[in-house]
Amino acid sequence: MKVAIVYNRESQRVINLFGLPNREKYGLGAIKRISDALRKGGHRVAAFEGDKDLIDRLEEFMPRVVKSERPGMVFNLSYGIQGQARYTHVPGMLEMLGLPYVGSGPLAHSLALDKVVSKMIFVQHGLPTPDFAVLDGPGFEMPELKFPMIVKPKNEAVSFGLKIVRSEKALREAADVIFDEFQQPVLVEQYIAGREINVGLLGNHPTEALPSAEVTFGKKGPQIYTFEDKRNTSGREINVICPAEIDDELAAKAQALAKRAFEVLACYDCARVDMRLDKEGNLYILEVNSLPSLGRRGSYVQGAAAVGLDFAALINRLVDVAATRYFGVPSPPDVAPKAASEDQRIVSFLSERRDQIEDAVQDWVACRSRTSDPVGVQEVVGRLDGRLQKLGMKPVADLTDRRVAMTWQSAAGLDGGTLVVGHLDVPISREMVAQNYRREPEWLYGEGIGSSRAPLVSLLFVLRALRRVRRLHRIRLGVLYYSDEGRDCRYSADVIRQAAARARQVIVLRPGNVGDFMVTARRGQRHYRVRIEGEPIRLGRPHSKLRALPWAFDKLQQCTNLTSRKDRIAVATLDLQTAHMPMLLPHQVTASLLVSYPDEKVGDRVEGQIREILTGKGISCKLEPLSARPPMKERRATVRLAKAVEAVAQQWEIPLKRESSVWPSAAGLVPASTGVLCGLGPVARDTYTPDESVDRISLMQRTLLLAEFLARQNDH
Repeated sequence: MKVAIVYNRESQRVINLFGLPNREKYGLGAIKRISDALRKGGHRVAAFEGDKDLIDRLEEFMPRVVKSERPGMVFNLSYGIQGQARYTHVPGMLEMLGLPYVGSGPLAHSLALDKVVSKMIFVQHGLPTPDFAVLDGPGFEMPELKFPMIVKPKNEAVSFGLKIVRSEKALREAADVIFDEFQQPVLVEQYIAGREINVGLLGNHPTEALPSAEVTFGKKGPQIYTFEDKRNTSGREINVICPAEIDDELAAKAQALAKRAFEVLACYDCARVDMRLDKEGNLYILEVNSLPSLGRRGSYVQGAAAVGLDFAALINRLVDVAATRYFGVPSPPDVAPKAASEDQRIVSFLSERRDQIEDAVQDWVACRSRTSDPVGVQEVVGRLDGRLQKLGMKPVADLTDRRVAMTWQSAAGLDGGTLVVGHLDVPISREMVAQNYRREPEWLYGEGIGSSRAPLVSLLFVLRALRRVRRLHRIRLGVLYYSDEGRDCRYSADVIRQAAARARQVIVLRPGNVGDFMVTARRGQRHYRVRIEGEPIRLGRPHSKLRALPWAFDKLQQCTNLTSRKDRIAVATLDLQTAHMPMLLPHQVTASLLVSYPDEKVGDRVEGQIREILTGKGISCKLEPLSARPPMKERRATVRLAKAVEAVAQQWEIPLKRESSVWPSAAGLVPASTGVLCGLGPVARDTYTPDESVDRISLMQRTLLLAEFLARQNDH
């Protein structure tokens, strides 16, 4: 499990600094000991300051999970940075984020920190606690308590401001210090002469009480645990005796009181209850520490050691009891292949490799293969070939032209099965600056990450998962990757058609669109070059001849006007270049036209209209087809395929919607009788731009979706 230790030590990264600052800190050595203990327990660990950057750091370390995937756990050590109820700040954030964490929630922390409220609750539930009063400000009336008394801030911990007073003068002086330094009311308690008894609590329903521990102070100084004692600046040695040297009946009573105090304040997982034992054997609850110190010499750690839990075992036991509270089991189970269902084994395999999946995306992004870089393209082709053959996928010789397309198949073969299609080239221009991989809490960035790399990595881990559950060799499956997407599949089209004709259904791993869409229909697209040539004309000389450039502007605008939203037609001029002789106006114009259309009949009609527009006397004009990408029309087989995929998505609570798209893909090359879905790759945005990125959660969702769908395909 991923475990994030959240603490407060040095950071003051907040929007504004004001209010009472935190004085409690964990040392770096203690944080390291806890980290080492968690790693010893097999957890992946990171430590973060609990400041305003915490949400981003946690989301990056353990992002949103898919159904049945266990989220990470926060090991909360945070005392807060400033302000009231500081212990509640990080737990409140974690509650909002939906992240499990070790320790009590905001309610218990707020009740335990407010010593007056907690004592009122103790009294209400019949739990013994010293008599007390509250002083609201300087000039207070004397409380009806006997000296000696204890004074302390109403809402502080770790013995801040704690002092024994034995006279009215000492009481007023101590109270004035608290009013001035802590800016809050003062709690005055009847001092209980006697022994200091602490009881640690561990677990929930039932809560386990650890053996009682006695804190001894020696003969020097007050017989209470001061802040200076806890900071080792008092000059005296404080010792912990565990188990405390009290009889069994009293020890059981102390444990019972501690458990009841833990319950009435609604604590979770762990706490330490501090008590005083008077000479008559009466126990009085002083307070509940909802964030018990995990210092090696502290009474909580000593109590755990008394029942056989060394430090590492205690720390991992805390994670286990929190996991039990959230998930109903002590820890995320290791799914045994023979005992678990195939679905469980697939999701377990993938969820355990979330970090490996993201690392693999980073690795593939670093492999450059722009369409204009044949060397880079062939390098990634060779790399993919090695990965697939290692997984047991064999090349299909008659469906392979290594320069533009390669096909592999499972041991069961491709014929009558599922063909998965993707592309390896990244169709961006040479001039665009390379975009390196970077990770944000919700998005992964990098060159070609959405259009090519994330879908490719998703497929590789799908195949690994299928092999793990021994399904890969039994299902009819083919994988085809081509490398001329940037050239509109001009050279790979025949191979794609042939491979698709042998399959029963085709999945094209283009990225899903923002909004969790897959694509069931795409328009076709034709790309033309227009060459216009007129006679050279000298500037300023009278003439009756048509000028090439104005004529081209007019005709190209007429072509653009063929655009019709109603008829789902779009015509656009992509670029325009001119040529001229010295001292003469341009006599040659070259332009590119792009046409988007719903079906081939409409495409032919629009092409005929363009040719008619570009006909004229006195001007030579040629319309040259450069590429044609057929439309992907929704068909019955596609609807059936979409419903099957949607059923898997619904089971795993993966958001998935249908849409049609203006932009073409290799899906248009699939025969009309074959079901085809496009856009089943991870959700991406800003493809083919410097901001291309893929949604992190969709990387897991779409990988699980494809794996589960393929696993359900019939054996050969």
